[in-house]
Amino acid sequence: MFSGIVEEAARVERVERQGGNVNLTVRCSFVDELRIDQSVAHNGVCLTVVSLNPDGTYTTTAIQETLDRSNLGDLKEGSLINLERCMVMNGRLDGHIVQGHVDCTATCTAVEQVEGSTYFTFSYSPTPELLGKGYFTVEKGSITVNGVSLTVCDSEMDSFRVAIIPYTMEHTNFCEIKEGTRVNLEFDIIGKYVCRLQQIQNIIDK
Repeated sequence: MFSGIVEEAARVERVERQGGNVNLTVRCSFVDELRIDQSVAHNGVCLTVVSLNPDGTYTTTAIQETLDRSNLGDLKEGSLINLERCMVMNGRLDGHIVQGHVDCTATCTAVEQVEGSTYFTFSYSPTPELLGKGYFTVEKGSITVNGVSLTVCDSEMDSFRVAIIPYTMEHTNFCEIKEGTRVNLEFDIIGKYVCRLQQIQNIIDK
């Protein structure tokens, strides 16, 4: 489990395909603190550390299902990726509850500078099935974009805006997001449970 508070934006050193999987090798400042089997969120996707390498990097593996639902398949050598280690359950939850299970991708459709902050608009393609699973945003609700916990503004059926402060711009890969960039979305788990409970109640009422 994660909080959506990115620890570091790091560079991908190597991308290697192995059948339908992709091995990502990353260099970051806390690699010496990692261990095999540890969970680390990469652009919001929970991946397992599978090796610690002699050159000071570590490697994780993304399976085809993950590649289909996320932007990890877009990564290449030199890509900037947001990293967060799993949450320690003895401190404050600064973001919101993030599982590291990306639901779908969205595309950046606008970037605007507004009074010191940067507003990003993201659009995605909700279907009735996805909406029924809680894949939607609400005004002032939480959304995870590339692993960053953010507050929604201007929530629409198929789009939303978020405001990024300068610190977040400097310390995440939002600094490289522009119109046309594909990002990972994880919708709020609370909304998903509410939708599921409604579905179950409808079945019971029948």
